[in-house]
Amino acid sequence: MMTDIVFLYTTWPDALTARAAARRLIEQGVAACANIGAPMRAIYAWQGKIEESDEIVMIVKAGRAQAAAARDALIAAHPYETPCVCAIPIEAAFSAPAYLAWLAAVSDGQASDPST
Repeated sequence: MMTDIVFLYTTWPDALTARAAARRLIEQGVAACANIGAPMRAIYAWQGKIEESDEIVMIVKAGRAQAAAARDALIAAHPYETPCVCAIPIEAAFSAPAYLAWLAAVSDGQASDPST
């Protein structure tokens, strides 16, 4: 069974840009949490050539009701012409119930830390 939680997978050119976007999402209340990873190497086809670049992965965790607004904010803030922003639905059966409850509460504006 799907939950009301969505993870948005996105990549950024650098950690500072990703961090600024993540903070805006949290401040705007359209995401409960964002994880910013270490640099990774991307190899991709772009405009008829094979390109390589370092990118930063960010996973944004939001309620289903906020996911479209979070997606739109990510796209608006993104410096890429065609940014990667992909939704990953979350399966309740394979997830930690307490964590999903916290994400849902934060997404609904009811809690601000995992202990509440």
